[in-house]
Amino acid sequence: TAVSPQAGPACRVAQSLAQYCVGANYAWAMAEGLFLLRLLVATSGRRCVPAFLLLGWGVPVLFVVPWVVLRYLYENEGCWERNEKVVVWWVIRCPILVAVAVNFVVFVRIVRILVAKVRAHQVSRGDTRLRLARSTLTLIPLLGVHEVVFALAGEGEGGGGLRLAR
Repeated sequence: TAVSPQAGPACRVAQSLAQYCVGANYAWAMAEGLFLLRLLVATSGRRCVPAFLLLGWGVPVLFVVPWVVLRYLYENEGCWERNEKVVVWWVIRCPILVAVAVNFVVFVRIVRILVAKVRAHQVSRGDTRLRLARSTLTLIPLLGVHEVVFALAGEGEGGGGLRLAR
């Protein structure tokens, strides 16, 4: 698409801001998962709140700024909506995939802790098992576990089965 010279910079800033927001979304999901895990294994998580704030809001800057610089230097066309240079796109994708992987590991650890707590109390009531199942199902979208299935599906044009399902 053709972008007028006047609209180009504003459009690129909007695209950069959108990428920061996507990165912050994944970083915050990771921060929430780590915070929840910390609460389950430790007595308090309040001392770590500044670190989680930095993780959620600051980490995306570490990969969005280099992406902006690389886009400007090597792929400064249109509104930056297309990703023709794969290497430049992976500057954004790699940290997101790392966040998805960390959240999956956190999810597995949290579920193991919850199952161990249920077994430790040796509760045979169906109510407790139902609550365990409900809390596990709540964690799946909260931590973005469903993203593990679609993490490597392409976002480009064309249609593989996995991309179509996504």
